[in-house]
Amino acid sequence: MPDRAVVTGAAGGIGSAVAARLAADGFDVHGVDRADGDLTTEAGVTAALGGIGPVAALVHCAGVTTGTPAHDTTLADWHRVLDTNLTSAFLCARAVLPGMIERRHGVIVTIGSIHATRHFPGLPAYSAAKAALAAFTRQLAVDYRRYDIRAVTITPAWVRTPDTETRLTDPHDLARLQETQHLGTPDDIAAAVSYTLTAPYLTGTELVLDGGAGAAQTAALLRPGPRAKLGLPPLQEGPPCP
Repeated sequence: MPDRAVVTGAAGGIGSAVAARLAADGFDVHGVDRADGDLTTEAGVTAALGGIGPVAALVHCAGVTTGTPAHDTTLADWHRVLDTNLTSAFLCARAVLPGMIERRHGVIVTIGSIHATRHFPGLPAYSAAKAALAAFTRQLAVDYRRYDIRAVTITPAWVRTPDTETRLTDPHDLARLQETQHLGTPDDIAAAVSYTLTAPYLTGTELVLDGGAGAAQTAALLRPGPRAKLGLPPLQEGPPCP
């Protein structure tokens, strides 16, 4: 019988690609999305995951983004973003861990974001949630090592999904991004998940797949165009180097 993998957020984007890749890899894939249960609640996780049997791999792709500065972020939006990105990961992990402990084997993969450590304006809830998600995943790796359970966060930058495409409608924005970084696809992330599930030495860490975005951010903020778009003042020229 093939190993069973649970993939949350499986209805589209990264989750859909991960589910397809793991099925091709031979896993018995159980895809979960909003229609199967509200993963931010205990009852919803029980409805979605209860009764499916032992799970060898949990890949948590469910997430949501909201883009407002802290003073414009409502408490409801703050909780929605943290619950969808973080609380759901905790509840799903808690649901599958007893079976993994009993079998003394399992892998938990969470999909993070470079926004956990490299920040753009207007994403306080999302950045906080992804930073906490990476810390939570590292803690899982420490706590369950004795049961041969691994935990890894895969950390992408810009991935071209139907959701992100709605925020990249200006061809000039797209051209500026492509000047300095490779834009990822859901299949890129799915390939990384596939690798992670077969890499026994990989645990308690982040696998960063940012297409060069981290290296390019500082340079981009020195350019007048990106600074103006972010509402930053022009840089003042200093004295020439000796």
